[in-house]
Amino acid sequence: MGKEFHQVRWDTSLHDEAVALLRLAIREDLGPLGDSTSKALIPKSALGTAAVVARRAGIIAGIPVAELAAQMIDPSLKWVEERADGEAVMPGDRIARLEGSARSILAAERLLLNILGRLSGVASLAQEYVEAVSGTRARIYDTRKTTPGWRHLEKYAVQMGGGYNHRSGLFDAILIKDNHLAFGRGGTRSARFSPAGAVAQARQWIKRRVPQLVRSRMIVEIEVDSLAQLAEVLTADPDIVLLDNMTPAQLREAVTLRDRTNPVVELEASGGVTLDTVREIGASGVDRISVGALTHSATSLDLGLDWLES
Repeated sequence: MGKEFHQVRWDTSLHDEAVALLRLAIREDLGPLGDSTSKALIPKSALGTAAVVARRAGIIAGIPVAELAAQMIDPSLKWVEERADGEAVMPGDRIARLEGSARSILAAERLLLNILGRLSGVASLAQEYVEAVSGTRARIYDTRKTTPGWRHLEKYAVQMGGGYNHRSGLFDAILIKDNHLAFGRGGTRSARFSPAGAVAQARQWIKRRVPQLVRSRMIVEIEVDSLAQLAEVLTADPDIVLLDNMTPAQLREAVTLRDRTNPVVELEASGGVTLDTVREIGASGVDRISVGALTHSATSLDLGLDWLES
């Protein structure tokens, strides 16, 4: 395993991002008046206990965010965790309990379920892909096809499902794609980059412009769509070559070419990967498979909030 992209963890930075998102979410749901229905029907002094319950099997993700949301709505609410992020649940399993003001529990209900449902859906889909390539050398990666503002939370959820994080943004890795090559050198579209030339220029830019502490960790990856491009670019020593929309047969040829020419370079398959195709892609011998569907097509895990007997 060569260089790795930054892997998102639950830390102070992610906590602060979650706080910013939750402030917006609370404002859009409660507005200036709060929960009008509960205020009309539920006595202010009423207390209750409710459980977050799984309606469908899956992998849980987002527990720290949900707890934070409950505390931001009402600091007196007590959150009792019964399942941790990354744990599998079955229908009927309790994930957490909320104890305290009945009004506050009802105010928090939809926000908690939205957060946990979305992130658990991402984690559950990631696990399906990870299980599908079990026994191969391939690792499953997410992409930047994320919900704006939710990227790091969704990447965190991918990890809870056993997947890996690709680059977090344009800032933290070099990824040379076809449009970079097509635009050309010096802003002149008639002077196209060769794949190897683009890698060499990227290495020079890193050497001149990137601080030394970061330089050794910055990944240089390049996208190719033919075996001829792969053969050329392997001589330039990129860290990773992204094989775009290649068939399983082409991927196998690419792995053979890499193993013969420059075995330290990692190969990443990408483009239209589905649960139906990922196993065969993994069996080709590639090191990485990036799957946009992990975040752009995940279905929220079905969860509910049920009152418990006092």
